[in-house]
Amino acid sequence: MKPYPHIYLAIAVIFLVSCKSPEIPAKSQPDIAQITPSQKVVTLDQNFKIASSQTVYVPVYSHIYHHNRQEIFELAVTLSIRNTDLTNPIVITSVRYYNSDGKLVKQYLEHPIQLDALASTAFFVNRNDTSGGLGANFIVEWVAQTEISDPIVEAVMIGTDFQQGISFISPGRVIKSQNNDQRSPLK
Repeated sequence: MKPYPHIYLAIAVIFLVSCKSPEIPAKSQPDIAQITPSQKVVTLDQNFKIASSQTVYVPVYSHIYHHNRQEIFELAVTLSIRNTDLTNPIVITSVRYYNSDGKLVKQYLEHPIQLDALASTAFFVNRNDTSGGLGANFIVEWVAQTEISDPIVEAVMIGTDFQQGISFISPGRVIKSQNNDQRSPLK
């Protein structure tokens, strides 16, 4: 029998690839959006006239069950907000994360941010953060000074363990909308 070193190497590679990756510490990833050049912190004052606004509900899942509900598969969540308008900015006034009991877990924005035309931003929940539970959700509120095309607000969930992986999206749903109302947000 002849030794075949390339077969031993292949077996070693397969063994190493099939090993579970180490857990990522919960604080290793930022959990708030980084302000980019297409975004800026803004102040809504008496001169800011609202022409359109929405409150958007986005269902998310910090984990799902598998193996007849005997095991939990933890998921990382990325909330994506995309301004689809070709010329006008929107102002994101609030991004809040709620748990399954409807209790506020985290307020992501300290100040409103402007999202320029065709720009996007994201907010992240680490896969080790199970504070949201199965019924977690985001509530996103935005305003604009002109009528604009509705932004896309959706969540992407992803999880990997061993050689198993899952990813899916959850689209946001408008639960409150305002158009052509020239009131200031402070009135």
